Amino acid sequence: MEKIKITVASGNAHKIEEIAEILTDFELVSMRDMGFSGEIDETGSTFKENALIKAKFIAELFGTPALADDSGLCVDALGGAPSVYSARYSGGDDKANRTLLLKNLKNATNRSARFKSAVCLYFPDGKTVYGEGECEGTILRAETGKNGFGYDSIFYCNDLKKSFGLATAEEKNKVSHRFRALCDLKSKL
Repeated sequence: MEKIKITVASGNAHKIEEIAEILTDFELVSMRDMGFSGEIDETGSTFKENALIKAKFIAELFGTPALADDSGLCVDALGGAPSVYSARYSGGDDKANRTLLLKNLKNATNRSARFKSAVCLYFPDGKTVYGEGECEGTILRAETGKNGFGYDSIFYCNDLKKSFGLATAEEKNKVSHRFRALCDLKSKL
């Protein structure tokens, strides 16, 4: 039986590889491979809304089912921030984001946090299927480890009992918020 082709609203080869390991019943192709390398404005106020915006845009552009995710870090002491603004929290790069987060938590005693992810599979007929996932942890007081990206070096993962910065990609991918969101999505298909 021929696999259904899904365009992934991402140009990140690692992310597409990670998704392909979970959604084995589909043929995945990146939006870049389909000919789109632009940016899609994420104007939603939730991860779920942003995933829908990206998936719908790509599905309508190419006429294929499209998959998108949106994710970020939510810190209890900051009222859930940086949330959907995780990638642009400081207005700078990953290092600037981590520095600002640590500064904003300097006097916080509650450092609990979680990575959240929402994935959306949008079909050209308008049908949508969502998956959501979380990974619980705490924000460390200093960077620990060099692995990963974003906030990984300051996020202590409760499941792994170490920072994502010390975890291998394989370890992280088995407990990550994106992995859990994709598994949730797969269970609904």
